[in-house]
This record gives sequence, structure tokens and C-alpha cells, in this order.
Amino acid sequence: MPSAPSPLPLASTLAFERYKRVRARTLDLVRSLSPEDMAVQSMPDASPTKWHLAHTSWFFEAMVLARQGDYRPVDPHFQTLFNSYYEALGPRVARSDRGLMTRPSLAQVLSYRHEVDRRIATRLTEPLSATESYLFELGLHHEQQHQELLLQDALHLFSLNPLKPSVWSREPRTAPLAPSKDGKIAFPEGLAVIGTSKAEGFAFDNEMPVQRVWLNAYALDADLVTNEDWLVFVKDGGYRNPALWLSDGWATRCQKGWDSPAYWQASDTGWTTYSLIGPSDLDPSAPVRHISYYEADAYARWAGARLPTEAEWEHAAHQSGNAFGNLDTEVWQWTQSAYAPYAGFSPTEGTASEYNGKFMVNQMVLRGGSFATPRDHLRHSYRNFYYPSQRWAFCGLRLAHDMPSTEGAKCKLFEVT
Repeated sequence: MPSAPSPLPLASTLAFERYKRVRARTLDLVRSLSPEDMAVQSMPDASPTKWHLAHTSWFFEAMVLARQGDYRPVDPHFQTLFNSYYEALGPRVARSDRGLMTRPSLAQVLSYRHEVDRRIATRLTEPLSATESYLFELGLHHEQQHQELLLQDALHLFSLNPLKPSVWSREPRTAPLAPSKDGKIAFPEGLAVIGTSKAEGFAFDNEMPVQRVWLNAYALDADLVTNEDWLVFVKDGGYRNPALWLSDGWATRCQKGWDSPAYWQASDTGWTTYSLIGPSDLDPSAPVRHISYYEADAYARWAGARLPTEAEWEHAAHQSGNAFGNLDTEVWQWTQSAYAPYAGFSPTEGTASEYNGKFMVNQMVLRGGSFATPRDHLRHSYRNFYYPSQRWAFCGLRLAHDMPSTEGAKCKLFEVT
């Protein structure tokens, strides 16, 4: 008769309970999707939902379980099928071809998830090393990233369907929309501290180490730019005026035929938009979503303002977070900062070194968080990043303003919250 499995130590029990909550959240998000919905890839930048379900399981298998010397994979073929971009782990299916994998079936992918969960539970009956503990935590945050990604990808897919289906009965929000606060929050010039360290809890390697940055006096709008604000930009010819646009942005706008944010549609009775809950009339007061860096930059120039630097955003969030409306609960906010390593950056050792560092070129940093971002996944130091032409993500903007040093020095400062 087989012996009963050993009970988990308290720390491992708590870790596994969190693991189960994160994994369950992923499945909750896809309950309204059909197997056909989950198999299709709408563009090279997106992935099928089925692939997300498999890849997040592969990550725990490849990064945590496979560190055991005698480990045998659930299915050796999955090591190739669901590897995303880890060169050190061997060949993989090209990102643009993920939608061609009709096999394994959804049932097989769900079975794979279940088996990985079982093996993780068994692994946690023994202590994890410091490296394994970090990789386990990294896997949880990795899955939370994919929870938002799979929603973005599914939205893009359904937007191409002539039926414009209403797939979710309500938006899968992780926080409510906060009321507007109006005005600007000003900060004097001075040295600011951004970034984080391992001593402060989990963070991605691209958030480290702590940096000291000089900031000139500046102000950030208390509120995000809204659909109503953006409509004025559209009606004023913002998409037809090359003087407002960066050269690459204007070329992209012309090539792609942009005349409004993604998922907007003009009609005889006004503007509509398409979201996870289907088509609806455009809500003027809602923060604008699905704009590229190029569009955000053009809008800021049209408004006589600019995009904040990522250091300004983080400093403002630390100093006066409660003064801002929807700081990290509606849309990721474009900054003018290129995605580059901090001084002293050191990638995570081992295979996970490919997680962030090799993407530090030709992309722009976004700060904050969206309505779909898990709350326990966020930090003020979090650095999201996308290419400047991408706009299927839940991205918007908050304007920044230069201020004379003397004026900035007189501004009321808010206590750290």
C-alpha cells in the first residue's frame, strides 16, 4: 500500500496556497471561452489562450521542477512547444506560429497544468533553495503577467470577429474605477530615489538596483487623459497633423491608417468602442485605452505638455500616490523613458537571465498598472515595456509638465503614503 504524501511545512503550505490562487485565477479568466476561442492567434504579437495556459505551466516545470537532477519532463515535446524565448533551453516554435499548434488539444493542456500542479505540491514537501524560492516566486508573477496578456490577446482576437461577441459578462477588473481628482501635483527639483533591492521583497531584476536620480521641478496631472480629452484631439486634426508626431510615429500612423485609438469606431450617432464586454458607446469620462507611444507623445505635444520620465512617475507615486486618480488601476501609462538597464543592473543568474535583460533596446517604459493587473503583482518600481507602435495592450497616459525651479520649490508636497 503506497504511503501517504508528507504534509507540507507551514511556509510551503502558505506558498502553495498562493500558488493555487494564482493558478485558479488564470482558469477563472478563461471559463467563458470555447476550445475554438483558445486555439486561434490573431497576430504575431499575440498568443492563443491555450498557449498561455501551457506556457505558464511550462515555466514552473522548466525553471523550478527541472532543477532536480533526476527530473523527467511531463512530455519532452512540450519543452519545445511551450518555450517562449529562452535560447538556453533549446529550440522552440516561432512566436508567429503558435496558432498553428492544434495539437496538443485543450484537454491535454489542462491535463498538463494539473500534472505540473501535482508535481509542484510534491516538490514543496522539501525545502527550496534560495534560488528555487526566487524562481518559484518569479513563476507566480510570470503567470500574473500572462493573465493580463491573455485578456489583451483575446480582446484583439474577438475584435476581428464580425459578430463582435460579448464574451465576458463584466470586465474582469482587479480594482474599481476611481473618481477624478483634477489639477496637477507639483514637485520641486532635487535628488530622487527610484528602483528597489532584494531586501524590499520580490521584484524583477530590471527594477534593481536602487538609483539616485536628479529631477528638475515638474508636475503630473492628477488624472489620466480621458476619452473626452482624446476626442478633442481627434476633432482638432491630431491624427492629420505631422508636426505633432515623431517621424517614425507619423510613418507608422500613415502605414496603419490610424485615425483614433484601437477599437474605436465612428458612426452616424457618435463613437463606439469594443472591449472585453463587447461593443458599447464611448464613455467620455473613462481613461483612454489602447494607444501607442507614438500617439501618446503626439497628444502630449498637442496639449502643450509632455510624457513623464519613468523616474518622475515613480518619485511622484512614492511621494504622493493618494493624490492621483487611478494611479495604477486603469491603464499602464507611457513614459518618455527608453527601456534600458539601470546603472549596476545584473540579470538574474541562470536561465532566468533571459527574462528581461535581452529586451532592453528599442522599447519604451510604461508605469502604473491596468484594470486587469493583479493587485499583488504591482509595485511603484515596476517597469513594464512595449514597442512604441504597439497598442493592443491596456495602455494610456498621464501628462507631465515642466515647472520653473522657484515655482516648484513653493509647491505643497504630499507625505509619503
